[in-house]
Formats: sequence, C-alpha cells, structure tokens
Amino acid sequence: MGDRNLREDIKRIIEKVKQKILPDNTVKMWLEKNISKFQDLKGNLYVVAIGKAAWRMAKAANDVLRHMISDRVIHGVVVTKYNHSEGNIENFEIYEAGHPVPDENTLMATKRALELTNSLKEDDVVLFLISGGGSALFEMPVDGVSLEDIQKLTEALLKSGANIVEINTVRKHLSKVKGGRFAQHVYPAKIVSLVLSDVLGDRLDSIASGPAYPDGTTSQQAIDVLRKYNITVSEKILNALAQETPKELSNVETFIIGSVKVACENAEKFASQLGYNTFVLTTTLDCEAKEAGKFLASIAKEIKNSDRPVKKPAAIILGGETVVKVKGSGRGGRNQELALSFALAIEGLENIVLCSFGTDGTDGPTDAAGGIVDGQTAHKIRKAGLSPESFLENNDSYNALKIAGDLLITGPTGTNVNDLIVLLVG
Repeated sequence: MGDRNLREDIKRIIEKVKQKILPDNTVKMWLEKNISKFQDLKGNLYVVAIGKAAWRMAKAANDVLRHMISDRVIHGVVVTKYNHSEGNIENFEIYEAGHPVPDENTLMATKRALELTNSLKEDDVVLFLISGGGSALFEMPVDGVSLEDIQKLTEALLKSGANIVEINTVRKHLSKVKGGRFAQHVYPAKIVSLVLSDVLGDRLDSIASGPAYPDGTTSQQAIDVLRKYNITVSEKILNALAQETPKELSNVETFIIGSVKVACENAEKFASQLGYNTFVLTTTLDCEAKEAGKFLASIAKEIKNSDRPVKKPAAIILGGETVVKVKGSGRGGRNQELALSFALAIEGLENIVLCSFGTDGTDGPTDAAGGIVDGQTAHKIRKAGLSPESFLENNDSYNALKIAGDLLITGPTGTNVNDLIVLLVG
C-alpha cells in the first residue's frame, strides 16, 4: 500500500465515523425508545441544550417530541458555540457564546435558561441535552465572582496543562449552575439528561461540569488543582471555592447516548472493512500531545519493522484527549500538535499515515479539526526553508501543517466526543 492509498483510506474512515457520531440519530433513537417518559407527563416539558452539539440535539429532540406528543407546547433554550447554530427551531431561543472561555453572551444565555426553568412544579420535566463545551457555554458565576475572574482563571487552567477533569473541578465550585447546582435550581421538577460524553471514562460529574449530576469532587480538591499548577487566585475566589457542591440529588436521571468509545468502535469496524488488521489501543488517552505523538511514532516503527503488535496492513485506533503546555506564541490545538510531533518522529519513512481528529471539527482556537501527516510532512516544511522543530517548540502546529498542506479541515461537525486518532501502517 502506498501513502496515497493510506491517505485516502484514513480520510474515508474519518468521514464514516463522523457521520456515525452525529447526535441527530442518537437523540431520536433514544427518545423514540423512551417516549413514554414524556407521553404520560402531567406537567410542562422544557428543553435546555448546552454544548457544541446543542443545536443538533435540540432540533432532533423537537422533531421527535412535536410528532409524538403533539398535544403540548415545548419551550426550550439552546446555548452553543459561535457558528454552531444552523437556524431557527420553533419555540426555542438560540444563543451562541464563547468557547473555550465564557463571555457576556454565555451569561445572557444561561440567565435565560435559568428564567425558563424557574419556579417549576413537581410534575414538570426538563429534558437536558448535554454535549462537550458545556462548561464554557453554560455559566453563571457565584456571588462575589465576576465573569472576568472566570475568564482569567479558565485561560490559566487551559495553559497550565491541567486535564479536563481538573479544570472542571475548579469551575464547578465557582458556578451557580455547575456541579449539580442546576438540578437544585429546577427542583422539585425532574431533569432527564441525555449526554454526549467528551470526558475520558464518561465521568458524569465532569461532562460539561455536571450541572445536573451529584458532584464527586470537593472544595479541597479544587484548591489542590490550583496549587498543583501554581495558579494564584484572589481571596474572594478562595472563599467561593470553599462553598461545597451538592453530593446527592433526587430529581435527576442521566443517560449517555454517545462517547469516544463508540467512535473508536466504528473506526475499527470501517478500517477492518477496508482490509486492515485493527487494534484499539485505548479510549482514554490522556497525556501531553507531543509525547503522544512520539509514542505513536514508536508503535508505527515497530509495526513497520516487526509486525508488532499487529501485522501490516495495520490500523491502530485511539480515543481520548491530550493536553498542551503552552510555552510559545503560535497557533494550534492538541490534535495538530500531536500530529506534528508524530510527523517529526517518522520523517522520511514510507507507508505510514496518522490522523488526529477533534470530533467537534475545531481543534483549539483554529478552523482546523486536526491533521493528517506522513513521512513527508516534515520534509515539506523544510523544503519551504523553515524548521518544523521550531514550529513545534513555539506551539505553532497550525502554521506548520498549513505549510505542509496537512491540516484536516471539516468545519463544525455538530457533535463532540473527544478526539479520535487513527494510525495506518501499510
């Protein structure tokens, strides 16, 4: 198999997986199977959708519910990332806001969701549609903490190398809606949560910072995260962190309808159909992006030279979420940085291709979803008279891969279930 075929195959695999993980079908299938939860409803039904997949999830839910329980009016609020809305939804208010750092629109949208669900009765139900990005998009700081405080702390945590669980541990204790507090707000009404997981191990109290799930973290753990990464905060933030989140909630039901495990299973199936010997290495990848790139390069070399751990043609599949310690001033995201690191480590080798793909279609603050690289990627950068090592050191993987023509640009996919990495060795 030549590089050209490997590249075509990897693109084919990614495209098929992308179609499988779109939230529309998963939401519709779950609701159609469980519609009795809403058909027998005595009170009112409200829908709140948060995250990068919020619009698609809300549209799918509205289509099913209007058809199957047409006797009642459903009101809803959608809060999603900029450019992730695809139009109007009847009886829904749609907001776009900042991600990965919340902004004024975040507060305005969250305020409307709180107003919609205020003073509910015991017979009322909130259908809560949660997807990745919800931590930034659904936010109302506790009294005494400002939006600017949240913004600065979020930026510091993102640059520190802290993982998503650690970041959300801190954010939950500074919020009126995170860490189970949204469920407290709608009580005594019931919340039925449908979740697209973007957290490793599908930890429900961390997905979107768990607005409607009992919080398994403590105030002390939040403070420990700040100490671990040497992040200094004001006395008012320390005081806010000391307010404990709810550890028990009696009005919630939660169902995971999509995750990176499902994405990896589909990638394995499609690769096998194309004739590859497949191996899902992990669905919980969690380390520095640069180190993951070098590690995967060592696996590629082992397969190429020794047919281990699987024989050629081989497809190694991983899911998870790496981190980037930002030291430079460049542009990029964790998938692009992983891909560039991998490309440097396999420079000059043939019949090896890797794709690292952010399933939401946006990797870091860029328009790329990730990168597709091979043994020629680094060479193409050098041919332009530039140093790929310098790009990597400056956290400028976006511009490096752009020069090589190896960016993966999909546009927003409408979903988010962590990152998918596919390595092909021919």
